[in-house]
Amino acid sequence: MSKQERWSRLLELLAVDGALDVEEAAVAVAVSPATIRRDLDELADQKLLVRTRGGAIAHGVSYELPLRYKSSRQVSEKQRIAAAVAELLREGEVVGLNGGTTTTEVARALALRTTGGAAESTSGPTFTIVTNALNIAGELAVRPQFKIVLTGGVARPQTYELVGPLTRGVLDEVVLDVAVLGVDGVDPELGVMTHHEDEADISRLFAERARKVVLATDSSKMGKRAFARICDLDRVDVLVTDSGLTPDMAARLTEAGIEVVSV
Repeated sequence: MSKQERWSRLLELLAVDGALDVEEAAVAVAVSPATIRRDLDELADQKLLVRTRGGAIAHGVSYELPLRYKSSRQVSEKQRIAAAVAELLREGEVVGLNGGTTTTEVARALALRTTGGAAESTSGPTFTIVTNALNIAGELAVRPQFKIVLTGGVARPQTYELVGPLTRGVLDEVVLDVAVLGVDGVDPELGVMTHHEDEADISRLFAERARKVVLATDSSKMGKRAFARICDLDRVDVLVTDSGLTPDMAARLTEAGIEVVSV
Protein backbone atom coordinates (compact mmCIF):
# COMPACT_ATOMS: atom_id res chain seq x y z
CA MET A 1 0.00 0.00 0.00
CA SER A 2 1.42 3.37 -1.05
CA LYS A 3 1.57 6.36 1.28
CA GLN A 4 -1.27 8.04 -0.66
CA GLU A 5 -3.46 4.95 -0.30
CA ARG A 6 -2.55 4.68 3.37
CA TRP A 7 -3.42 8.30 4.02
CA SER A 8 -6.72 7.92 2.19
CA ARG A 9 -7.56 4.90 4.34
CA LEU A 10 -6.65 6.72 7.57
CA LEU A 11 -8.78 9.71 6.61
CA GLU A 12 -11.70 7.46 5.73
CA LEU A 13 -11.47 5.79 9.14
CA LEU A 14 -11.32 9.19 10.77
CA ALA A 15 -14.37 10.38 8.83
CA VAL A 16 -16.37 7.39 10.11
CA ASP A 17 -15.26 7.30 13.74
CA GLY A 18 -14.16 10.87 14.42
CA ALA A 19 -11.00 9.61 16.15
CA LEU A 20 -8.08 7.29 15.49
CA ASP A 21 -6.00 5.15 17.84
CA VAL A 22 -2.47 4.44 16.64
CA GLU A 23 -2.51 0.76 17.52
CA GLU A 24 -5.94 0.12 16.01
CA ALA A 25 -5.07 2.10 12.88
CA ALA A 26 -1.87 0.09 12.47
CA VAL A 27 -3.89 -3.13 12.43
CA ALA A 28 -6.48 -1.71 10.03
CA VAL A 29 -3.86 -0.48 7.57
CA ALA A 30 -1.43 -3.37 8.15
CA VAL A 31 1.65 -1.29 8.92
CA SER A 32 3.68 -0.63 12.04
CA PRO A 33 2.54 1.81 14.77
CA ALA A 34 5.66 3.88 14.03
CA THR A 35 4.54 4.33 10.42
CA ILE A 36 1.07 5.37 11.57
CA ARG A 37 2.57 7.95 13.96
CA ARG A 38 4.60 9.46 11.12
CA ASP A 39 1.54 9.50 8.88
CA LEU A 40 -0.59 11.22 11.50
CA ASP A 41 2.13 13.81 12.12
CA GLU A 42 2.29 14.63 8.41
CA LEU A 43 -1.49 14.79 8.06
CA ALA A 44 -1.62 17.08 11.09
CA ASP A 45 0.95 19.35 9.41
CA GLN A 46 -1.49 19.63 6.49
CA LYS A 47 -4.34 20.56 8.87
CA LEU A 48 -6.24 17.40 7.92
CA LEU A 49 -6.51 16.16 11.51
CA VAL A 50 -5.52 17.05 15.06
CA ARG A 51 -2.91 14.90 16.79
CA THR A 52 -3.65 13.61 20.25
CA ARG A 53 -1.69 11.42 22.62
CA GLY A 54 -1.93 7.97 21.11
CA GLY A 55 -3.84 8.96 18.00
CA ALA A 56 -5.77 11.75 16.29
CA ILE A 57 -9.18 13.37 16.09
CA ALA A 58 -11.06 15.00 13.25
CA HIS A 59 -10.18 18.59 12.43
CA GLY A 60 -13.33 20.51 13.36
CA VAL A 61 -16.89 19.46 14.15
CA SER A 62 -18.00 18.82 10.58
CA TYR A 63 -15.36 16.68 8.92
CA GLU A 64 -15.08 16.31 5.17
CA LEU A 65 -12.37 14.53 3.21
CA PRO A 66 -10.56 16.81 0.76
CA LEU A 67 -11.24 15.99 -2.88
CA ARG A 68 -7.77 14.57 -3.50
CA TYR A 69 -8.35 11.88 -0.85
CA LYS A 70 -11.98 11.13 -1.71
CA SER A 71 -10.99 10.49 -5.33
CA SER A 72 -9.76 7.00 -4.49
CA ARG A 73 -13.19 5.84 -3.23
CA GLN A 74 -15.63 3.93 -5.49
CA VAL A 75 -13.36 4.70 -8.45
CA SER A 76 -14.72 2.09 -10.86
CA GLU A 77 -18.32 2.98 -10.04
CA LYS A 78 -17.70 6.68 -10.60
CA GLN A 79 -15.98 6.04 -13.91
CA ARG A 80 -18.89 3.94 -15.15
CA ILE A 81 -21.34 6.61 -14.03
CA ALA A 82 -19.29 9.31 -15.73
CA ALA A 83 -19.14 7.42 -19.02
CA ALA A 84 -22.92 6.97 -18.97
CA VAL A 85 -23.50 10.66 -18.21
CA ALA A 86 -21.17 11.70 -21.03
CA GLU A 87 -23.24 9.66 -23.47
CA LEU A 88 -26.38 11.56 -22.43
CA LEU A 89 -24.90 14.89 -23.50
CA ARG A 90 -25.31 16.14 -27.06
CA GLU A 91 -22.79 18.15 -29.04
CA GLY A 92 -23.43 21.87 -28.92
CA GLU A 93 -25.02 21.82 -25.47
CA VAL A 94 -24.17 24.17 -22.62
CA VAL A 95 -23.39 21.90 -19.67
CA GLY A 96 -23.09 22.96 -16.04
CA LEU A 97 -20.84 20.93 -13.73
CA ASN A 98 -20.56 21.50 -10.00
CA GLY A 99 -17.54 20.26 -8.10
CA GLY A 100 -16.78 16.81 -6.74
CA THR A 101 -15.09 13.55 -7.61
CA THR A 102 -17.93 12.18 -9.75
CA THR A 103 -18.39 15.35 -11.81
CA THR A 104 -14.61 15.46 -12.27
CA GLU A 105 -14.85 11.98 -13.78
CA VAL A 106 -17.72 13.22 -15.99
CA ALA A 107 -15.45 15.97 -17.32
CA ARG A 108 -12.72 13.40 -18.07
CA ALA A 109 -15.18 11.04 -19.77
CA LEU A 110 -16.48 13.88 -21.91
CA ALA A 111 -12.92 14.80 -22.86
CA LEU A 112 -12.24 11.22 -23.93
CA ARG A 113 -15.46 11.11 -25.92
CA THR A 114 -14.54 14.25 -27.87
CA THR A 115 -10.86 13.40 -28.46
CA GLY A 116 -10.04 12.48 -32.05
CA GLY A 117 -12.30 12.12 -35.04
CA ALA A 118 -14.87 14.66 -36.18
CA ALA A 119 -15.48 16.08 -32.73
CA GLU A 120 -11.93 17.41 -32.48
CA SER A 121 -11.65 18.59 -36.08
CA THR A 122 -14.52 21.06 -35.93
CA SER A 123 -13.70 24.76 -36.13
CA GLY A 124 -15.42 25.62 -32.85
CA PRO A 125 -15.88 24.03 -29.42
CA THR A 126 -18.03 20.92 -29.18
CA PHE A 127 -19.36 21.76 -25.70
CA THR A 128 -19.62 24.84 -23.53
CA ILE A 129 -18.83 23.89 -19.94
CA VAL A 130 -19.94 26.18 -17.12
CA THR A 131 -18.37 25.18 -13.82
CA ASN A 132 -17.49 26.47 -10.37
CA ALA A 133 -14.83 23.78 -9.94
CA LEU A 134 -11.25 24.95 -10.35
CA ASN A 135 -9.89 21.47 -11.06
CA ILE A 136 -12.47 20.74 -13.77
CA ALA A 137 -11.78 24.05 -15.50
CA GLY A 138 -8.05 23.38 -15.29
CA GLU A 139 -8.34 19.95 -16.89
CA LEU A 140 -10.58 21.07 -19.75
CA ALA A 141 -9.21 24.54 -20.49
CA VAL A 142 -6.35 23.17 -22.61
CA ARG A 143 -8.72 21.22 -24.86
CA PRO A 144 -9.99 23.18 -27.89
CA GLN A 145 -13.20 21.16 -28.10
CA PHE A 146 -14.44 22.89 -24.93
CA LYS A 147 -15.40 26.48 -24.26
CA ILE A 148 -14.89 26.92 -20.52
CA VAL A 149 -16.84 29.39 -18.41
CA LEU A 150 -15.44 29.47 -14.87
CA THR A 151 -17.46 31.30 -12.25
CA GLY A 152 -15.87 33.68 -9.82
CA GLY A 153 -16.15 33.19 -6.09
CA VAL A 154 -14.28 32.10 -3.00
CA ALA A 155 -12.48 28.75 -3.27
CA ARG A 156 -13.25 25.93 -0.85
CA PRO A 157 -10.02 23.91 -0.42
CA GLN A 158 -11.87 20.68 0.37
CA THR A 159 -13.60 20.46 -3.02
CA TYR A 160 -11.92 23.14 -5.20
CA GLU A 161 -15.38 24.71 -5.66
CA LEU A 162 -15.97 28.44 -5.95
CA VAL A 163 -18.88 29.69 -3.84
CA GLY A 164 -20.50 32.90 -2.69
CA PRO A 165 -22.06 36.02 -4.27
CA LEU A 166 -19.45 36.28 -7.03
CA THR A 167 -20.33 32.76 -8.16
CA ARG A 168 -24.02 33.58 -8.21
CA GLY A 169 -23.30 36.69 -10.27
CA VAL A 170 -22.04 34.62 -13.19
CA LEU A 171 -24.66 31.87 -12.96
CA ASP A 172 -27.44 34.46 -12.89
CA GLU A 173 -26.37 35.53 -16.39
CA VAL A 174 -26.22 32.15 -18.14
CA VAL A 175 -28.71 29.56 -19.39
CA LEU A 176 -27.78 25.86 -19.31
CA ASP A 177 -29.05 23.00 -21.40
CA VAL A 178 -28.02 20.42 -18.80
CA ALA A 179 -26.78 20.66 -15.22
CA VAL A 180 -24.81 17.63 -14.03
CA LEU A 181 -24.67 17.60 -10.25
CA GLY A 182 -22.61 15.56 -7.84
CA VAL A 183 -24.31 15.36 -4.43
CA ASP A 184 -23.82 13.89 -0.94
CA GLY A 185 -27.31 12.58 -0.29
CA VAL A 186 -30.53 11.63 -2.08
CA ASP A 187 -33.64 11.04 0.01
CA PRO A 188 -37.10 10.26 -1.45
CA GLU A 189 -38.72 12.67 1.01
CA LEU A 190 -36.16 15.42 1.56
CA GLY A 191 -34.70 15.54 -1.93
CA VAL A 192 -31.10 16.22 -2.93
CA MET A 193 -28.54 17.33 -0.36
CA THR A 194 -24.90 18.22 0.25
CA HIS A 195 -22.80 18.82 3.34
CA HIS A 196 -22.31 22.60 3.10
CA GLU A 197 -24.89 25.33 2.69
CA ASP A 198 -22.71 27.47 0.41
CA GLU A 199 -22.20 24.59 -2.01
CA ALA A 200 -25.91 23.75 -1.84
CA ASP A 201 -26.76 27.33 -2.79
CA ILE A 202 -24.63 27.18 -5.93
CA SER A 203 -25.78 23.69 -6.92
CA ARG A 204 -29.38 24.85 -6.51
CA LEU A 205 -28.70 27.72 -8.89
CA PHE A 206 -27.15 25.33 -11.42
CA ALA A 207 -30.41 23.35 -11.29
CA GLU A 208 -32.55 26.47 -11.65
CA ARG A 209 -30.64 27.68 -14.71
CA ALA A 210 -30.85 24.32 -16.54
CA ARG A 211 -33.47 22.85 -18.82
CA LYS A 212 -32.50 19.36 -17.65
CA VAL A 213 -30.92 18.19 -14.37
CA VAL A 214 -28.84 15.02 -14.16
CA LEU A 215 -27.64 13.62 -10.84
CA ALA A 216 -24.36 11.71 -11.08
CA THR A 217 -23.73 9.88 -7.83
CA ASP A 218 -22.80 6.43 -6.63
CA SER A 219 -25.31 4.24 -4.80
CA SER A 220 -23.70 4.84 -1.39
CA LYS A 221 -25.39 8.27 -1.40
CA MET A 222 -28.87 6.84 -1.92
CA GLY A 223 -31.09 7.18 1.12
CA LYS A 224 -28.45 9.29 2.85
CA ARG A 225 -29.12 12.71 4.33
CA ALA A 226 -26.77 15.67 4.47
CA PHE A 227 -26.93 19.06 6.15
CA ALA A 228 -28.02 21.34 3.30
CA ARG A 229 -30.82 20.80 0.77
CA ILE A 230 -30.19 21.53 -2.88
CA CYS A 231 -33.61 20.87 -4.39
CA ASP A 232 -36.65 18.60 -4.38
CA LEU A 233 -36.70 15.45 -6.46
CA ASP A 234 -39.24 16.98 -8.85
CA ARG A 235 -36.44 19.20 -10.16
CA VAL A 236 -34.37 16.14 -11.16
CA ASP A 237 -34.83 14.53 -14.58
CA VAL A 238 -32.25 11.73 -14.60
CA LEU A 239 -30.28 9.86 -11.97
CA VAL A 240 -27.17 7.99 -13.13
CA THR A 241 -25.79 5.65 -10.48
CA ASP A 242 -24.16 2.24 -10.13
CA SER A 243 -25.73 -1.20 -9.90
CA GLY A 244 -25.66 -1.10 -6.11
CA LEU A 245 -28.93 0.88 -6.15
CA THR A 246 -31.60 -1.16 -4.38
CA PRO A 247 -34.79 -2.08 -6.28
CA ASP A 248 -36.91 -0.36 -3.62
CA MET A 249 -35.00 2.92 -3.93
CA ALA A 250 -35.07 2.70 -7.72
CA ALA A 251 -38.85 2.23 -7.63
CA ARG A 252 -39.37 5.20 -5.32
CA LEU A 253 -37.25 7.46 -7.51
CA THR A 254 -39.05 6.29 -10.63
CA GLU A 255 -42.38 7.04 -8.96
CA ALA A 256 -41.07 10.56 -8.35
CA GLY A 257 -40.74 10.96 -12.12
CA ILE A 258 -36.97 10.45 -12.34
CA GLU A 259 -35.40 8.37 -15.09
CA VAL A 260 -33.03 5.99 -13.30
CA VAL A 261 -29.95 4.72 -15.12
CA SER A 262 -27.89 2.04 -13.32
CA VAL A 263 -24.50 1.07 -14.72
